[in-house]
Amino acid sequence: MSFCLEEPSLYTVKAVLILDNDGERLYAKYYDGTYPSVKEQKAFEKNIFSKTHRTDSEIALLEGLTVVYKSNIDLFFYVIGSSHENELMLMAVLNCLFDSLSQMLRKNVERRALLENMEGLFLAVDEIVDGGVILESDPQQVVHRVALRGEDVPYSEQTVTQVLQSAKEQIKWSLLR
Repeated sequence: MSFCLEEPSLYTVKAVLILDNDGERLYAKYYDGTYPSVKEQKAFEKNIFSKTHRTDSEIALLEGLTVVYKSNIDLFFYVIGSSHENELMLMAVLNCLFDSLSQMLRKNVERRALLENMEGLFLAVDEIVDGGVILESDPQQVVHRVALRGEDVPYSEQTVTQVLQSAKEQIKWSLLR
């Protein structure tokens, strides 16, 4: 018996997907050339949705890939890795993404709320995975880092509440000097 072991790699995540309850793409980020064209990506997404939207399991093997997924109200979250990838690592990424979004959206993880806060989603995914490498699996850290990035928004793009909060902070710090 001969065993062929592959070299260990940090590049564990091949894609992160969020589909709605019709199987339409809301968010997709592919980290390698497995599906180079949008047409191939959409076909893969349609296939993955048709295989997973009626089941209660959390993992599937499709087209030689390991797929971990979770559904919530009208959204389906997917994290995809190669067939030899550790499912627990992929599930940690999925849970981190879902829990981060849940905190950012105040437990209102649904299509409408997600579409209204896409910039938070983009920042969260970038904090969790970069180029297929898992950077963070703690949702508290992700939410904190996304909030820090959000503080750099110019005043013209902030809400009145955010501007007032910023003004209070500046006054407080000027009085403490």
